[in-house]
Amino acid sequence: MPALVLLGAQWGDEGKGKATDLLGGSVDYVVRYQGGNNAGHTVVVGDQKYALHLLPSGILSPGCTPVIGNGVVVDPSVLLSELSGLNERGVDTSKLLLSGNAHIITPYNVTVDKVTERFLGKRKIGTTGRGIGPTYADKINRVGIRVQDLYDESILTQKVEAALDIKNQVLTKLYNRRAIAVDQVVEELLAYAEKLRPYVADTVLVLNQALEEDKVVLFEGGQGTLLDIDHGTYPFVTSSNPTAGGACTGAGVGPTKISRVIGILKAYTTRVGAGPFPTELFDEDGEALRRIGGERGVTTGRDRRCGWFDAVIARYATRVNGLTDFFLTKLDVLTGWEQIPVCVAYEIDGKRVEELPYSQTDFHHAKPVYEMLPGWTEDISKAKSFSDLPKNAQAYVKALEEMSGAPISAIGVGPGRDETIEINSFL
Repeated sequence: MPALVLLGAQWGDEGKGKATDLLGGSVDYVVRYQGGNNAGHTVVVGDQKYALHLLPSGILSPGCTPVIGNGVVVDPSVLLSELSGLNERGVDTSKLLLSGNAHIITPYNVTVDKVTERFLGKRKIGTTGRGIGPTYADKINRVGIRVQDLYDESILTQKVEAALDIKNQVLTKLYNRRAIAVDQVVEELLAYAEKLRPYVADTVLVLNQALEEDKVVLFEGGQGTLLDIDHGTYPFVTSSNPTAGGACTGAGVGPTKISRVIGILKAYTTRVGAGPFPTELFDEDGEALRRIGGERGVTTGRDRRCGWFDAVIARYATRVNGLTDFFLTKLDVLTGWEQIPVCVAYEIDGKRVEELPYSQTDFHHAKPVYEMLPGWTEDISKAKSFSDLPKNAQAYVKALEEMSGAPISAIGVGPGRDETIEINSFL
């Protein structure tokens, strides 16, 4: 049962798409198990660049079946638009499977998300405004709309009525917005039904049968560990579980079926949106990382906040996810620095702390304690093996591996599909 989980070990945007795509040729199924179109992957194939938001990266690998699991929230218009864009570029999307139990992002979820964030003002979370949080809230409140509801107009109408009973009160009386008509929402959602029908499946059954047949299944998380609703920097987090445990609930497979858990680490650190970020840079180095690394959100279009590598959160990700391997990305971006700082601990109220603080207040006040590592100036984008890297680059990788608590089994030395050094096979 070769089932693997691949997830972000920082605040997202680590390059999971590249890692998934690297494995795609050897994988039978690639499964998105949480999140929605608030996530984004950039995959470079030859001279072609693909920006994926909702679809699993495996959709670019011939022979691989991409799956959107029950734990994902789906905006039908975004999904159909993304499928259409890939079809126009000659990508076969016919094998996509969509869980009938995945929840639908409705127009009113998007409206509530946007007006709530504006209402919060300085206290805003930094959401993408795509309705993700309100959709998960509806799911927990048991007033959510699932994909399967599109095929029973009576049930769909009842569920939309139930959801809008309260939401319209909030929109009109608190936010001074116009009430949303039930019939209008139902009509819009029903228009997607036949377009989505070819993809809808019992994905829990499909995936478990695949594992029983010794097929290789890769579970792909969106966002990252530090954005997990339970284990991230709450409240500046996403509304689902990108951590390894989320793969089990979000895809419907038992934990005993997972054989490896791979964490994706960027060779430095970035995050999008509000929230604490101990190693964040506000100087020329931060600007250089942003410029050289092309640090702009695939989905949000926002500049990413940039900082040096944080070994404290890497160790935390190893522990929380039970990581067996790391894929280190964007090592090439660090070429040219004479010395590269790495955060090895925090200083909080004058005390050295080497593990992620339990307290939100402590983490907010954490100051990075840096260790300086020698840099390199050689171009590493053509390196094919670990020994091809400059000695200082090798030392940097080994230091990060030792600090992070799991072996680094692959290294990204450029954006291209073939610009990767594989040290140990993930399969």
